Amino acid sequence: MATISAVRSTLVLTLGLVAGCALKGDVRKVQLQVEALQADLAKSDAARAAERDTILAAVRLLQQALATQQAYLVQMRGDIRTELLSVQQQLTNVQELAGVSQQKITELRSRIESRAQQPDPGAAGGAPVGPSGNPAGPGPDQMYDVSLQQYRRGSLATARLGFRELLRVFPAHERAPDALFYIGESFEKSAPDSAAAVYDQVVKTYPTSPRAPSALYKLGLLAEQRGDKPTARTFYSRVIATYPRSPEADLARQNQQRLKP
Repeated sequence: MATISAVRSTLVLTLGLVAGCALKGDVRKVQLQVEALQADLAKSDAARAAERDTILAAVRLLQQALATQQAYLVQMRGDIRTELLSVQQQLTNVQELAGVSQQKITELRSRIESRAQQPDPGAAGGAPVGPSGNPAGPGPDQMYDVSLQQYRRGSLATARLGFRELLRVFPAHERAPDALFYIGESFEKSAPDSAAAVYDQVVKTYPTSPRAPSALYKLGLLAEQRGDKPTARTFYSRVIATYPRSPEADLARQNQQRLKP
């Protein structure tokens, strides 16, 4: 009986040991699985955290962009309002200047016409005739002086009208080159291409006039303003070669030295 009991005890102990060994293996597997799961969860958490940080960064950038865009739109609206006010003011000024210019043109025309209709009390046998065969009105000096006054006042359109009328009635008068030159100057700031065309006309029409070297020199300056240095040097060379004793020739020489390649 004692032997059987010992065997039973041995068998129970053996089964217990076997059962204990099997439990430890399962626990180890479970532990490994738990550790792997924890690692996966940790990786997943890190990935989600990184993704969350990326999304938050993108949201912040978007918010900054929206804030910048909003500020830009606010500024643009303010700039547009300012520009509209400026344009309105400019239109008002243009309208005022146009009215004044039109009034001055009308006054100048009336003055020319009234003087043209006045007979010369010192002449006999009808109205005298001007150099071009037209009825005598204001003389070329008067027309030139009136137009020059308008030019100096800044009424360039009115001045051009008077100078052109002088050129039409007295194309060969000594004041004609001056009148044509001032027409070019009246265009210089607003329409430099038109100014260049007029200066070229001065050189071709009145090559012996003192205005010819001035006009040729002006053509060089306009070419410089366009950034066309070779053409500017060509005009300066023409001034020096054609009008070597003119004041403009000295200026042209200085500019030639300055524009040396």
